[in-house]
Amino acid sequence: MANINISGMRFYAYHGCFDEERQVGTHFEADCTLNVDVIQAAKEDDLQKTVNYQEVYKVLQQEVMQSSFLLENVVYRMLSALMNTFSEIKSAEIELYKLNPPLGGQIKSVSVKMNTDELNLSRNK
Repeated sequence: MANINISGMRFYAYHGCFDEERQVGTHFEADCTLNVDVIQAAKEDDLQKTVNYQEVYKVLQQEVMQSSFLLENVVYRMLSALMNTFSEIKSAEIELYKLNPPLGGQIKSVSVKMNTDELNLSRNK
């Protein structure tokens, strides 16, 4: 097993409890860690025996583009989509950051981090 990390994925999306957030949008960033059995891929240098990072990004991007009130909902959907799409993934963790949130002060970001183990979305290892 190995952890595959995809970090600093940038998105522009429309999430938030305020109408303005869902109309104007803002920047988001995501980090993802995937627990994958990579032994055969490593031995054979074969992309078909592991997870294609580009396909993972596309699945996550598709979920981020669907507007939600809560970051918690977006992260849950992202994790569910990964587990439903890629049988190679045994477990995953995602942290989604909302950059410069409109909270009445100067704030770099807020984030939500979830993993499939805690949500009972993991496959048996």
